Amino acid sequence: MVILKLIAGLILLVAGAEALVKGASKIAALIGISPLVIGLTIVALGTSSPELAVSISSALEGKADIALGNVVGSNIFNILFILGLSSLIIPLVVHQQLVRLDVPIMIGSCLLVLLFGWDGTVQRWEGLLLLSIGIGYTVFLIRQSRKEKNEAVLKEYEDEFGKDKKMEKPPIWLQIVLVLSGLGLLVLGSGWLVDSAVSIATAIGVSELVVGLTIIAAGTSLPEVATSVIASVRKEEDIAVGNVVGSNIFNVVFILGLTAIVAPGGVPVNTAALSFDIPFMTAVAVACLPLFFTGYRIARWEGFVFVSYYVAYTLYIILKTKQHASLELFSNTMIWFVVPLTVVTLVVVTIRELKRNGNQT
Repeated sequence: MVILKLIAGLILLVAGAEALVKGASKIAALIGISPLVIGLTIVALGTSSPELAVSISSALEGKADIALGNVVGSNIFNILFILGLSSLIIPLVVHQQLVRLDVPIMIGSCLLVLLFGWDGTVQRWEGLLLLSIGIGYTVFLIRQSRKEKNEAVLKEYEDEFGKDKKMEKPPIWLQIVLVLSGLGLLVLGSGWLVDSAVSIATAIGVSELVVGLTIIAAGTSLPEVATSVIASVRKEEDIAVGNVVGSNIFNVVFILGLTAIVAPGGVPVNTAALSFDIPFMTAVAVACLPLFFTGYRIARWEGFVFVSYYVAYTLYIILKTKQHASLELFSNTMIWFVVPLTVVTLVVVTIRELKRNGNQT
């Protein structure tokens, strides 16, 4: 029954997010907001709504480890698994704005989580600061989108988010009902998911943080999986990449920010998360920068590396939780062989790209 409740909670979260995105997008289109702005704001926030519902619900119920693990785990899952899987389908083209602005903001937001959590709690004023950054970032995106002149970008977003403008305009009250229904499903689904996750953690003897980092993080990221994979299949590369980077930024500044504001006493930060998971999330974000600007493409081999690292990260969490005999061998292999090899590869690729750009100039 607990497993069925977990699955039902995930289904309700995905259905709620879909209803919320559809209703809000149509309302925005009816009042004259451009498809590009809808894609950058409403859709990006909507796909992160399951994480928001689960994190706030967990924090209010005193399950801070699930709230924090959900945000950190979702960010790791988004980059390593979703972006990796998407680039395995088709090598992804990375827009220069992502490298110059969005990825640095993503890295900066991760560093803020590390800084704010250093004293053991993300305080309410720190959550307010994160939320203010999120609002400022969203306003900037809207202003930049109004200056967009690239016809290919405009057409891509029109095709993706503006289809309903070619059809008969639906009544706005129906879209309001859709939005409210989506919110209701999110609230109900998040409650079921949190309750079942706590029961699973108790039954199998793992911490709530581990469940938040793995099962819940992957489950609440299903809308991002669907958006990025479908965009990759359709060869809409900038939507596939932008969705992941944008969602990661929103996860920290909006979701963790709002959670810290509404939770009594802020969000406590688990020592294990502070010593490993949050630094790992930050390292993954930093690793995107050289990969993204080396030719402004994410190749299939890079996608394979991303997915492999997610598998290794998940395996490490499981082995550590169970204190398995092979944990030391696995850890030493990763620390002394796999990670250094990856760093050397990134450095070599980056130097080659810098030299190539220097020769061109």
